[in-house]
Formats: sequence, structure tokens, C-alpha cells
Amino acid sequence: MARHLITSALPYINGIKHLGNMVGSMLPADVYSRYLRQRGHDVLYICATDEHGTPAELAAKERGLPVAEFCAQAHDAQKAVYDGFALAFDYFGRSSSAENREITQHFARKLNENGFIEERAIRQVYSPVDGRFLPDRYVEGTCPHCGYDKARGDQCENCTRVLDPTDLIEPRSAISGSTDLEIRETKHLFLLQSKLQHEVEAWVARHEADWPQLASSIARKWLTEGLHDRAITRDLDWGVPVPADTWPELAAEGKVFYVWFDAPIEYIGATKEWSDQDPENRDWKSWWYEADDTVRYTEFMAKDNVPFHTVMFPATELGVREPWKKVDYVKAFNWLTYYGGKFSTSQKRGVFTDQALEILPADYWRYFLIANAPESDDSSFTWEHFTATVNKDLADTLGNFVNRVLSFSRKRFGDDVPAGGEPGEAETRLGEEIATLLAEYETHMEALQFRKAAAALRALWSAGNSYLEEKAPWLEIKTDKDAAALTLRTAMNLIHLYAVVSEPLIPTSAKVMRAAFALADDTAAWVTADEARALVSVPAGTPFTVPPVLFAKLTDEDLATYKERFGGDEG
Repeated sequence: MARHLITSALPYINGIKHLGNMVGSMLPADVYSRYLRQRGHDVLYICATDEHGTPAELAAKERGLPVAEFCAQAHDAQKAVYDGFALAFDYFGRSSSAENREITQHFARKLNENGFIEERAIRQVYSPVDGRFLPDRYVEGTCPHCGYDKARGDQCENCTRVLDPTDLIEPRSAISGSTDLEIRETKHLFLLQSKLQHEVEAWVARHEADWPQLASSIARKWLTEGLHDRAITRDLDWGVPVPADTWPELAAEGKVFYVWFDAPIEYIGATKEWSDQDPENRDWKSWWYEADDTVRYTEFMAKDNVPFHTVMFPATELGVREPWKKVDYVKAFNWLTYYGGKFSTSQKRGVFTDQALEILPADYWRYFLIANAPESDDSSFTWEHFTATVNKDLADTLGNFVNRVLSFSRKRFGDDVPAGGEPGEAETRLGEEIATLLAEYETHMEALQFRKAAAALRALWSAGNSYLEEKAPWLEIKTDKDAAALTLRTAMNLIHLYAVVSEPLIPTSAKVMRAAFALADDTAAWVTADEARALVSVPAGTPFTVPPVLFAKLTDEDLATYKERFGGDEG
């Protein structure tokens, strides 16, 4: 089987992420990783907190903590939430790690040796009130492109345009709010992306036809506009230091590499962190170095991160002139909105992941978000839509099927799977339908079409309900007990099948469904087409239990409570 390297966009350290962050990177990456593992592939899913840059310093200042202490606490807090969402990272690292520092400095030295880094004197914003140069995110103001009045000096959160602090209208210090700003000269390192333009274009041309249109169109737009040389250092106290053996003057001034330069390298750094925990059994380089023929690398991210991963980081890797693995497939997502307005970490708008887990278990959120993933266009979160989806798909279609089959069978046949007669025409038709729907589900998962995959999974669940309604064991048992037993045994086998194939989306509920049957050796990783047709994985005589209700229906009172707490008329 193939080796699959999977990464999702690194979440910033400056606070718990919202549902839009979850569905735009980490959750679909987890679903895909789980699916591939179940299909027998060798999978390494890597992520990390992005801990450098001004967001970390500003958040630490707000909390009154040293930045290193703040980042350590925030990393643990974020990891706890992701554990709550059952994200099965192979490793969740930190961009402030020694491994990332080592590899980032190595990349910088190699780029310099190859003529792709240049030291330049630039004019930069300086705040006399704060007594320091202000890096990009320490400057806020009005975006010259869309008029958004809280744009940062590196990127406008509203229109996603990349900015320079000097572009902003009415700029102010993010530290003190002072508008008494000056422009002074200072020296920084620049990555000469312009010299790598043609190489990046050729690399993108070899891959863009396979990428989703969203990813390829963003990459092509950046290349059409032309790659510009960009500063890769900043005047900050926190970050990967410029190595003194290569740039002694800048190192003495305390320059650090800018977050956009070192954060993508952390994918490699986090893999080394993972490897360093068990070096005798883990080889980080086999995933990243000279791995083009042995590893398929898939990245997951929202559209604002696409330029960094399809153009800028590939330029870095190409310029190093070493055989580092570059991404094969970029799965890009549009925005998940909150009643038509943007989720926003900085402005605390929308439902945040820790709040979501306070309200309902993770599987409710996992299923809803994947079933409504913003793939082809932005999608909107509303409490009305969320409640309707939970009730219709999870509570009524899947949960009710499991509960009524097991409860009715226990009531009429005891605590073992009943035997009944031989399968008939209805069971044959069901088996063919299940095999067909399973193939559709697999096709969509392989293609990373998550909304379609969720719809195919929902169709699998619905097929069981249709079969149950057709056979009506509550009526069969009045005239033909064996026929009713056959129907229930078939339905129980469907429950086991659902447990196996639903695991990528709803892992906790899948585990509960699977544990309902006391199978002596239940090692099934997936379900083949023949097994789907036969539906005999849970034989007659297998002891079973009736689990608690898998999904509680949400009431009008629940809906009113959610809307009162979070708002629900506009974003």
C-alpha cells in the first residue's frame, strides 16, 4: 500500500480556533487520514501550533505572560480541544521546537549559498511611543483595497489581500494604539522569489490540473501577478533566530525569521519531533527527503493559506536545491460563514471549538461540518440548519435505526443475534444496494469530495431504514418468527457495517456501535463489496447489548438557547 503524508494548516497559537478553522483544515485531514488507515495505507498525519510572529507576542502581552510560557499553555489548551474532537494526529508539534529551528536555519543557509537570499536596507514603521520597529502585525489600519478598518500590516482579514504595513491607511500601533509612527531604515533578509518564478511556474503547471479549481486558480493568480522578493526576517523577540555563523550583524541585532518562512518548514520539523521521540523505529527523512516516488503528500487548508503552500513554500523548497518532498495534492476550502458573516478568531465572532464541545459531543459537529464542508463555495452555519441536520441524519436516520433494531430484537429474541431463515430476494437487493452505495462512498473519499462522501454515507444509513420499513419485522413476527429473525439479523449486520465505514466521520459513535456486538475476533478494518452483499459479519448467536441513545434530538428549546448564547440572525 502507498505511504501517505498528510498535513493540515498550522493553527495560530493566539487562541482557541473556531468551527471555520476546524472544517477548513484539521477535520477533513483527520477524516481522510482515518479512511486511508482503514484501507490499509501507511499514513502519517502531522500538524502543529504556529507559535511565532506577532500574534503570539500580542496574545502573551494581553495575558501578561512571557511569550514562551503563553505558547506552552496555549499549545496544551488547543491540543485538548483537538483531542476532544477526536483528531487522530500522529504528531501535533510546535513550531518553536528545536527541530524546527534547526531545519529553518538549514534552509536559510542553503538558500543563501544558492543566491536566493539578499540582505537589504528597507524603510520600516517605527513607533517612538513603543520604542521599537513594528513588524507587519504590529501595525493596524484601513485596507486600501476593501476599506476594512481593522486590517493588519501583513494581510487583510476581510479581503485576504497580502499587504505591507506602509500600504495601510491611517496606520496605528497594535501595541499602544499610537498613530505617531515614523518610517526608519533597518536591514532585513529577503527571499528572492522573483529569481524562482519560472521554476515555481513549471512546478505548478505539473500539478495544477490535479488540484481542486480553488487551489489551482489561486496559485495561478499569484504567478500571473508575478512573484516578488519578500522579507523573511523581522524585529521580534520571539522566533527562529537568524544564525550568527551566516549573518553575524543581523543576529547581533536580534533578528528572527518571519513566521511565513518558518511555519511551513514546521511540517518537516514536527515530523522530526515525532521521529526524535522514537529514533530507532521512526525515520523522519524517509517521509520528506528523496521521497517523491515513495510518498504521496496531501495538504489541507482554507483558501487564505493557499498562496503560502502552492507558491511561496514550494519556492523555498526549490531554492534550497535539495530533494525535499513537495506537495502532491492541495485540498483547499472556501469559508464557513456564520449566518453569512465571517467567523473570526480575532473578533470572537461565531462558535469556537471549545464552546462546541461544551454543548454537544464531537460527532455531532464532525458530521455536520463534513456534510456541509465549504468545498465548491462558501457555506453558512446556522443553528437552524445544524439542528435540522442533527435531527434528520444522525438522530432519525442512524440513531433511531440502531436503537429500534437492537431494542426490538432483545425484547423478542433475547440478548443474542437471532438466526432466522435464509436470506431472500429482499436481502439480495439490499446487499447489492449497499455494495453500490459503499463503492460511491469510497470513490468520493478517494477523490477528497467530502460533502459527496457524507451524502453517500447518509444514503447507506437510509438504505437500512428502507429495508426495515419494507420487511416490517414488527408485523412479520406475528405470522413468521423466522422471517422476523432474519430481518433483524440482517439489520444488525448493517449496524456493524455502519460502525466500520462511518468511523472516519463519527469515530466515537462508530466505536459504540461496534462494541454493541460481542464478537470474539472483530478485526475488520473495512468492508469489501462481497462482504457488503453478504452481510454476515455478525453471525447468529453473537451476544449483543443495546447502547445508550447515539444521538439525542435537538428541541426547539435547544435551538432557542443556542441562538440566545451565540446570536443567530446575522454574522
